[in-house]
Amino acid sequence: MPRCFPRRPACLFAAVALAAAFFPAPLSASEGGALALDGAGLSLAWAVPFAGMLMSIALFPLFAPSFWERNYGKASAAWAFAFLIPSFLILGPGVTMYSALHTIVGEYVPFIIVLLALFTIAGGIRVTGALRGTPAVNLGILACGTVLASLMGTTGAAMLLIRPLLRAISSRRHKVHSVVFFIFLVANAGGCLTPLGDPPLFLGFLKGVDFFWTLRHLWPQTLFLTASLLALHFVIDLALWRREKAAGAPSGQAGSAAGAEKPGLQGKRNFLLLAGVVGLVLYSGSAGGGEIVFWEDVGYRHANLARDLGLLALAAVSLLITPKESRRGNHFTWAPILEVAKLFAGIFITMIPAIAILRAGTGGALGSLVSLVTAPDGSPVNAAYFWLTGALSSFLDNAPTYLVFFNSAGGDAARLMSEFPGTLAAISCGAVFLGANTYIGNAPNFMVRSIAEERGVKMPSFFGYMAWSVGILVPLFIVMTFVFF
Repeated sequence: MPRCFPRRPACLFAAVALAAAFFPAPLSASEGGALALDGAGLSLAWAVPFAGMLMSIALFPLFAPSFWERNYGKASAAWAFAFLIPSFLILGPGVTMYSALHTIVGEYVPFIIVLLALFTIAGGIRVTGALRGTPAVNLGILACGTVLASLMGTTGAAMLLIRPLLRAISSRRHKVHSVVFFIFLVANAGGCLTPLGDPPLFLGFLKGVDFFWTLRHLWPQTLFLTASLLALHFVIDLALWRREKAAGAPSGQAGSAAGAEKPGLQGKRNFLLLAGVVGLVLYSGSAGGGEIVFWEDVGYRHANLARDLGLLALAAVSLLITPKESRRGNHFTWAPILEVAKLFAGIFITMIPAIAILRAGTGGALGSLVSLVTAPDGSPVNAAYFWLTGALSSFLDNAPTYLVFFNSAGGDAARLMSEFPGTLAAISCGAVFLGANTYIGNAPNFMVRSIAEERGVKMPSFFGYMAWSVGILVPLFIVMTFVFF
């Protein structure tokens, strides 16, 4: 992971604040705007930059790690321009500017501001005392994070508990499996019970899905998946722990420095700031208010601007009130959030045509794929909704993918909740659960990986991680398909 990052965090906040000042986000655009990108007229060739971006993330760290560490930001920018330049020349400057502006200002800037706030605030909370990475302790951390994910979001829970987990397993010989299961559970599956848990569910809430609908209808699927993963991790961890003990390894013994500390929490005031983050997100989703037109039919809501500025303010307050020893004890640096910011900027830009093609439905280049969700008699195929929503959410942003299939199912939240709850459940579970299939399926996946590698855990490559997800998650998803969908 990159070791070059600003020595002064204020530089990062200034850059983000400047972006928010010039481009107050998030934006909203009419899908039928005159300059909106028409996915029905795009071939799959337009998705080549996105595929190139994914292949770069997958292959360069494996075959040219030194080059990638120095140049991943440049590679991300190169793939972004590989779409923007042909789009400017072929589709025209108006369509290109509209698409890029709507994506960067309306989606990317709010996305990175939320991540920055949660990363900063959670990074100031430190669990002190002896943490022994025994199977029981590791299970407790994973279970706690899984529960918290639906209350404070997968990103918040992951940023809060990944460092305590890494401290607990620091003396273990086998560490990777615990971090991988942490991504499965805390960064993804645990966030399925409330709209606060994961962005797709929050979009469903904004579209009219009842706040407690997810809890009432998705708890069986969530319980099955999370209980299965927790049990599987415990079995694997116990076997490895016994092997380490037999070989004379420390097997999770607490270090002397940690053992000298009293158990407790440092930076507890950051919990109030985390509550503020949740409150601001809820406020922006439910508040009315006006909208200011920014360019053409693209505009931004006052409530969303207030949310983003409020999130930046909470992050700044966290830096001011958190004792420096808390962040030092957490080995806190800005490298993980900078890596996510640079790579996801390229991902957001290059996936513009892919999302447009999907939104074109059966009239787009992926029409045959989208048509699989409807049976010949017109009824929804819930299993297809689950797998297609999930498969695309594994590589694309799961929030717009959720909306694509939500609209394919009719787009009427009241009707879906009452007449087709199984279909809405399939879309919701696919968007949340299958985001764990790849590092880019959900933003905290990549952040957890980056933090773990910064702490010396050699994480699997892009495809190496997928070997874990295919071997562990996919069989569980197949069982879920027959049981629930």
